[in-house]
Amino acid sequence: MRKPKSKEEEKRNKAMDELIAEHGHTPEVIFGEKGLVALLTKTLVERALGAELTYHLKTGRSATELEGEWLGAASEGPANCRNGFSKKTVIGDSGEMELAMPRDRQSSFEPMLVEKWQKRMPGFDQKIIAMYARGMSVREIAALLEEQYRVEVSPAFISSVTDAVHAEVTEWQNRPLEKMYPLVFFDALRVRIRDEGTVKNKAVYLALGIEADGTRAILGLWIEQNEGAKFWLKVMNELRNRGVEDILIAVVDGLKGFPEAITAAFPQTSVQTCIVHLIRNSLQYCNYKEIKAVAAALKLIYRAESAEAAAARLSEFEAGEWARKYPTIAPMWRRAWEQIIPFFAYPPEVRKIIYTTNAIESLNMQLRKIIKTRGHFPSDEAATKLLYLALLNIAKKWKSPPANWKSAANQFAIQFGPRFCQAASSTNAGSLAKPSTH
Repeated sequence: MRKPKSKEEEKRNKAMDELIAEHGHTPEVIFGEKGLVALLTKTLVERALGAELTYHLKTGRSATELEGEWLGAASEGPANCRNGFSKKTVIGDSGEMELAMPRDRQSSFEPMLVEKWQKRMPGFDQKIIAMYARGMSVREIAALLEEQYRVEVSPAFISSVTDAVHAEVTEWQNRPLEKMYPLVFFDALRVRIRDEGTVKNKAVYLALGIEADGTRAILGLWIEQNEGAKFWLKVMNELRNRGVEDILIAVVDGLKGFPEAITAAFPQTSVQTCIVHLIRNSLQYCNYKEIKAVAAALKLIYRAESAEAAAARLSEFEAGEWARKYPTIAPMWRRAWEQIIPFFAYPPEVRKIIYTTNAIESLNMQLRKIIKTRGHFPSDEAATKLLYLALLNIAKKWKSPPANWKSAANQFAIQFGPRFCQAASSTNAGSLAKPSTH
């Protein structure tokens, strides 16, 4: 049953009905450049500015100085008073809006709602940044603003708005991290970036961490010319410098030298090679018509009940026809064997979480959707800025831990003992006060 309307609500609705009856109710009349929404916005802003000036005249201080303080008695000194209005044009949701900015005789009034040098209404910059985060170029944003809001802005203007993100990116990239992560997925994707006059395919390194309570967090992103173990070692050292003391399991894509780079910084970390990457690399040597059969034979290995059973089935594969026909596959598995077998220590529902980099591959796929329409980025900074904003949008959708995380947490508590339990207890104790790490 609907709650009865209050007198204030009835009064407000009556006033709105009178406005609509007087002006009409077509979309242009309501949402147009000089429509009711624009008129109400202009009126509310000007009334709020007038109220700010009233406080200023009562106290002799600016609204900025009064923020968060009790509005006490007026200060002593020469009387101040209103001194008319000046015109100011700002950009808002309804296009350009001309405001009557109140003035005082002593010119000491500094409004907070629309500051002296402010050219855009609050919230307008966020709309530009949101469009940029979804992969729109600065020229596409300028065209959309002209079409939707009838506001002509240059690409340089759009760039100046998005450039404000740089400081936020730097702060995010250097923020402190958790002391321990049960799982961290490492991967890289390719992005075309202009460098020294030519467009190059550069590697964007990503680290996706899972905290003890199942919270997912992007630990950072880094751009380098090529994906290599040497640079990954630099990433590991940076994670240590930002507070990470332990990683229980690191899931990687099989890059040569990567496990050594991880264990050099985190000696106790168990490195798990992504089985999907390993199978993909194995099948690239196969005849197209025989891919399914070879994949079925390899499936018997990684679906084994234990590491010992998997080793026995690998030996059977080596003695079989597929190993004779494709002699590169079995040695590939042998070389990576120590990084293949860690997930065999867990039950099937936990294995699904840790034996593949699908968690970060899914993240990469969403990023590729955003950047695929771009030919290339003009600089590393431009690429970092867009990827950071895109990652923030993606992270907003992470409402719950990975599937079967409770089972995995129980397994980790038994497998790793104090390394997991101490960090898990501190995470749960500080969960209410812990800031978001995107």
